[in-house]
Amino acid sequence: MAKSQKSDSSDDSQQEEGSGPLEIVISGEFGESCTEIYEKILEVPLEGECTLYFDSPGGSSYAAIGLVSLLRIRKIQATGIVIGECSSAAIWPFAACKKRYVTPWSVLLFHPMRWQSDENIPVTEAAEWVRHYHHLNSEMDSLLASLFKTKTELVAQWTHPGRFVTGTELAETGLAELIELF
Repeated sequence: MAKSQKSDSSDDSQQEEGSGPLEIVISGEFGESCTEIYEKILEVPLEGECTLYFDSPGGSSYAAIGLVSLLRIRKIQATGIVIGECSSAAIWPFAACKKRYVTPWSVLLFHPMRWQSDENIPVTEAAEWVRHYHHLNSEMDSLLASLFKTKTELVAQWTHPGRFVTGTELAETGLAELIELF
């Protein structure tokens, strides 16, 4: 499993010397805050290792795809650990990790994509969004199954109509390893 790093000043120099993989926390909703996560992932050397700690309800599907793409393009050997929640769009980068860990209290909400817009948009733009949304929604289960290296039917069972999956349940499928904390 991932090496732990303490947060005293001596560990900063150890990190520079390459004593262990960079540790990155992914928390809160995906969106503009992903810029910081992108920057931290860019600090990981090409084909390098990092540990991603997840506690996120999801957010922007595009931000999630951006994280998955960045991990794949840079061939990052990421270890993902769900320390709390990893739901919705946050599941995609977790699934992209080479090693995945959960606790008995980890929770992952799988659901179909949701469209929400607070903007007043013209009908033609809304129609195009519906077409695009349908395409993204139909690809979501396939993408997750591919990232998890499992059957689409398993992901579809959780995604439609939507289901909370515990860390224990996910580990029982073999898609992650269970960390017993106590």
